[in-house]
Amino acid sequence: MKNIRKLFCVVIVVFICAMPVVAQTPTLKFNAEGKFKIVQFTDIHWKFGNPKSDIAAERMAEVLDAEKPDLVVVTGDIVFAKPAADGLKAALAPIVERGIPFAITFGNHDDEQDLSRKQLLELAQGMKGNLSSETEGITGVTNYVLQVKSATSDSTAAVLYVFDSNSYSRNKRVKGYGWIAHDQIGWYMKQSAAFTAANSGTPLPALAFFHIPLPEYNEAVRSESSFMIGTRKEAACSPKINSGLATAMLDAGDVMGVFVGHDHVNDYAVDWRGILMAYGRYSGGDTVYNNIPDGNGARVIELSEGARDFKTWIRIGGGRTINHLHYPNDTK
Repeated sequence: MKNIRKLFCVVIVVFICAMPVVAQTPTLKFNAEGKFKIVQFTDIHWKFGNPKSDIAAERMAEVLDAEKPDLVVVTGDIVFAKPAADGLKAALAPIVERGIPFAITFGNHDDEQDLSRKQLLELAQGMKGNLSSETEGITGVTNYVLQVKSATSDSTAAVLYVFDSNSYSRNKRVKGYGWIAHDQIGWYMKQSAAFTAANSGTPLPALAFFHIPLPEYNEAVRSESSFMIGTRKEAACSPKINSGLATAMLDAGDVMGVFVGHDHVNDYAVDWRGILMAYGRYSGGDTVYNNIPDGNGARVIELSEGARDFKTWIRIGGGRTINHLHYPNDTK
């Protein structure tokens, strides 16, 4: 009998050890003052073993310690060399070490190393604070929704949509970068409609995060009547195809701002028909082109519970913040 019990215990231990390690999922919530702060890092372009990547870690640590965000969103091109697993761990270390909830999506370079998007996601899902996930059955990997709960109840007060903007065109007749596919847009529309219905027909305040900018970024900056703040040193490297995500957001009426990366020398925010089309600030080290004034940094976004507006700014080195904007108030 003792031997049977011993064997049973060994089997249980082996079974538990064989189970995948999944970090506990934290709950996002407005604080007692009704505020919720997000730090967006983008284009970290980490090269494991390259000391130039340390510049990214130093800036990320500085930003996180200064802003103390409720959530970090990393919008793609996190790793830029093999081994991708070590690169991802090192790139996310400043966030994980501080125990801050985080969400990631991928860019066009992440899966060009030695791991697929799915493998990278699975690695991130084992890290403390991870909120990144996947919606099966649609194009891409990192498509998911994050709900921000009210400060005073368990009701959803704001919604964050994370999209996989894919990598390169899969259509032989179209060159260049990929686009957010129709099934992804359909998924978003269903999610948005469900949140609106649950909120008595009123769209919840929402933001969207992904890597490759939409064609509407270029449309907006060409308009002389558009409000714009920040640095623009290159045209938005958007897909050649407009698959209609911005139009879907306009029709749904929930998304107030879209936040992307991809173009390292842009950090501007521009109004497009009542939706702020914004870039994050290049967050990486000197591992790829990055000649943006004042160096690397991050975008900060602060939501207020119950309001269809938000504040955003760029934090750079030396404790400085620039490009402060209260949207849409400052654009009127």
